[in-house]
Amino acid sequence: MTTPSLPGGSWTLGDRTVTRFGYGAMQLAGPWVMGPPRDHEAALAVLRAAVAGGVTHIDTAETYGPRVVNELVREALHPYADDLVIATKAGGRRDGQGGWPSARRPDELRAQIDDNLETLGVDALDLVHLRLGDAEGPVQEPVAEAVETLVDLQRQGVVRHLGVSNATAEQVAEAQSIAPIVSVQNRYNLADRRDDDLVDRLADEGVAYIPFFPLGGFTPLQSDALSGVAARLGSTPLSVALAWLLHRSPNILLIPGTSSVDHLRENVAGAGLALSESDLRELDRIGR
Repeated sequence: MTTPSLPGGSWTLGDRTVTRFGYGAMQLAGPWVMGPPRDHEAALAVLRAAVAGGVTHIDTAETYGPRVVNELVREALHPYADDLVIATKAGGRRDGQGGWPSARRPDELRAQIDDNLETLGVDALDLVHLRLGDAEGPVQEPVAEAVETLVDLQRQGVVRHLGVSNATAEQVAEAQSIAPIVSVQNRYNLADRRDDDLVDRLADEGVAYIPFFPLGGFTPLQSDALSGVAARLGSTPLSVALAWLLHRSPNILLIPGTSSVDHLRENVAGAGLALSESDLRELDRIGR
């Protein structure tokens, strides 16, 4: 990857401009996002290749490993380029069985911010997403205390921008009533369209929407219509799914993950596919 030109152009997160094509670092940890990577040098190489290729938005979390992925990001990229935005998360932890229990009390959030600062090697975090709900998805519950805790940390200067993750539309609105929210990170892809209205509302407000599991997660997207469009374009279903997301709305930022430099290049090429109006109409029917 020798060119900084990436599909989708750029978007403004708060006072920072980032490429709409970013990189999600979760897959750099071991199996089930626990422990070290199978190939330490390969993990460093994919992070460096992403930045060398022009990516200015990397998504990580202290819970990936735990600690492992943040430490890989630091080893590969520190000192960080001035234009690089590293987004992390707070609101959960890992247990001894590899589960993802919530941890959103004020003391828990403060401890997680301290851990992120330490492992990433920074004095302030560019963007922190408050992780809500549980491993099954969003849960309708109040968010005010957790958001206010992060706002207090923002006033102290250790957090620059705030986002929410795994949130309902109502929780997004509640968080926005307390503080400026620059991004929402939820599960969304060609087949999982529950957030369609939220994507459109946030686009009107200038707020980024960052889909996690853009390719379906642990079960890759499968659809006869998707395969048909991919075959017609001489591409792969997953490439078409990434390209569709960039076409879907200008506020969508991609963070597809991989532990392979070759796969990273394939994702970049796939996201840049040109989709016709006919292709888009056919794909749009999948999730509706």
